[in-house]
Amino acid sequence: MNFLDLIWLIPLFPAAGFVINGLLGKRMSKTAVGVIGCGVVLISFVFSAGAVYQLLQLDAEHRSHTVTLYRWINGGLAHTRSGGVADFSVDWSFLLDPLSSVMILVVTGIGFLIHVYSTGYMHEEDGFYRFFAYLNLFMFSMLTLVLGSNYLMMFVGWEGVGLCSYLLIGYYFLKKSAGDAAKKAFVVNRVGDWGFSIGIMLIFVSFGTLEFTRVGEAVREGVMAGRYHVSDPIFIAIALSLFVGAAGKSAQIPLYVWLPDAMEGPTPVSALIHAATMVTAGVYMVARSNFIYQMAPQAMTVVAVIGAVTAFFAASIALVQNDIKRVLAYSTVSQLGYMFLALGVGAFAAGIFHLMTHAFFKALLFLGSGSVINAMHHEQDMRKMGALKKKIPVTFWTMFIGTLTIAGTPFLAGFFSKDEILWKAFSSNQGHVVLWLIGAAVL
Repeated sequence: MNFLDLIWLIPLFPAAGFVINGLLGKRMSKTAVGVIGCGVVLISFVFSAGAVYQLLQLDAEHRSHTVTLYRWINGGLAHTRSGGVADFSVDWSFLLDPLSSVMILVVTGIGFLIHVYSTGYMHEEDGFYRFFAYLNLFMFSMLTLVLGSNYLMMFVGWEGVGLCSYLLIGYYFLKKSAGDAAKKAFVVNRVGDWGFSIGIMLIFVSFGTLEFTRVGEAVREGVMAGRYHVSDPIFIAIALSLFVGAAGKSAQIPLYVWLPDAMEGPTPVSALIHAATMVTAGVYMVARSNFIYQMAPQAMTVVAVIGAVTAFFAASIALVQNDIKRVLAYSTVSQLGYMFLALGVGAFAAGIFHLMTHAFFKALLFLGSGSVINAMHHEQDMRKMGALKKKIPVTFWTMFIGTLTIAGTPFLAGFFSKDEILWKAFSSNQGHVVLWLIGAAVL
């Protein structure tokens, strides 16, 4: 089977699960709803693994595969900033390369485990079918975001995960605090989305296309021909506009305020949002746009400084929290700051590496916290917890390992990704000893 030509099915399977559970779930048993909800994500993971395996069989310089389904938008001719005329057309197409390979394996792999966990955690809740329909829609949106071959498809997935975060954070809609948290997340993310949309428009009027590969080629050819230079204002404007979107979605200062309140949703939602999907979208988008940021070192400095400050600021807030989920929430904000620190100093691979390792240990910690909360009869105040090792030993040991990993303990995953970021923060041309010191303090 040629999985590379079937990558368009990867987001389609969760979309099918959303339709089935959303329309028919109320009349089905919870077992059937859970099997469908988990099964479609497992199939997506299998197709993702198959496609990535086949991609790795290609030569390194040819590890990029695009599948175009149809012409989505055909807007006719438009004038570009350079005085030329471009055909404003957008294909509904999917791109698999090393970057999107990492993302689809993380999203479908960890997403599947969270779905399985949810079948037990949410079994006694009302609206079980509705919860799984939302989860599947979340998976479809995130997979569209990371597999789309152009900025407009990324924006569709971007808005989709924003909608799903609103639905899932406000899942307990009769609870006022949950509704308020959902609205807060929605409104704050609209601020970021405004910046992202401005960046997309600037990209088109500058380069005449929204396809990632073509924009990258246009930048390289423009540099070779002498039309573009490092620090040109247009690159700085695009990079900063995109970063506004990334700061909103990935909860960086000053748009971080929505993420701690997202704890009002069920614990599996916290694990999905914080580990494998929504909050990593901004990191992915900046890494995907690396050809823009490398032409705007001033913008990269802004990204690095905001990331470092956010990492330190959020970690300091986490130290004085009593709610077990809010501690993990501020920890997520801090770790996202670490990722942006890496991107800002030009360590794009290290930033994505930390995104991947963080997805695993943060999902582990959130799902473990759900086990603790259940054992404590829905008590979340850590001051009322203790001596749980004998009561829930599996949870104790798994959370203990996850804690060591997030702390950067040598020979565990977090050590390798954090160490690489600290080294680049110190040694790269965009790095600085102050950034290294802040990163080391946060560690």
